[in-house]
Amino acid sequence: MTLTFVALSVAAGSVGFIHTVAGPDHYLPFVVMARARNWSGRKTAAITFLCGLGHIASSVILGLIGIALGVALTGLGGSNSAYEAYELLPDWMKSAEGIRGGIAAWLLIVFGLLYFAWGLRRAIRNRPHTHRHFHAGGTNHEHDHSHDGGHVHPHEANGKRLTPWILFTIFVFGPCEPLIPLVIAGAMLGPWTAAAVTLIFGGITIATMLGIVMLGTFGLKLFPTRLLDRYSHALAGATICLCGVGIVFLGM
Repeated sequence: MTLTFVALSVAAGSVGFIHTVAGPDHYLPFVVMARARNWSGRKTAAITFLCGLGHIASSVILGLIGIALGVALTGLGGSNSAYEAYELLPDWMKSAEGIRGGIAAWLLIVFGLLYFAWGLRRAIRNRPHTHRHFHAGGTNHEHDHSHDGGHVHPHEANGKRLTPWILFTIFVFGPCEPLIPLVIAGAMLGPWTAAAVTLIFGGITIATMLGIVMLGTFGLKLFPTRLLDRYSHALAGATICLCGVGIVFLGM
């Protein structure tokens, strides 16, 4: 085990952790959707893991395709072939991660806005109201009532099944910009080093996502949010939309 490999491994783990913590879009959508959709801890963890896996895998595949194309086009060989091949690629290929990032951010904005609008409409329609009942003998009573009960309409059930796949699609489009240079640096030392660096970066990234998401969902349960439950879907949509806005306009 060389010093270069150790340094590259430490860098991969550190960058993976910092990259995840610094990007609220890596965990806030899962926290708010788990709260709004009342996902179990196991379901929340499974969805977060799969989205993180798609997030990493898509960047790895693009990076490897870029290196392979560069090598095929230039016929380079030697220890520096991965770096040189990538550098000789056309600019539009090297900017693919940025393009994907823009698409993912706008998908978050659109999905968040649509979910916010649906959640707000649902909250307004489910406004609690009072029912008064009159019985024989002149007795009567009243009780509070809302339509946000246990029954689930078919379109709402479909929405519950569709939401995780929407998040997965968005995360597949979402780029891992720091991973590409690490993969290239690893490839310069050999394919096994590139694989190890990818596994370290991916493992730390997904573990960090899972840790923050599970802590966030548990933390929300400690706060008395019953008054906000009616607006949980609208708040979730607004939060997801703001994550996308932060990426597009603030470079988060």
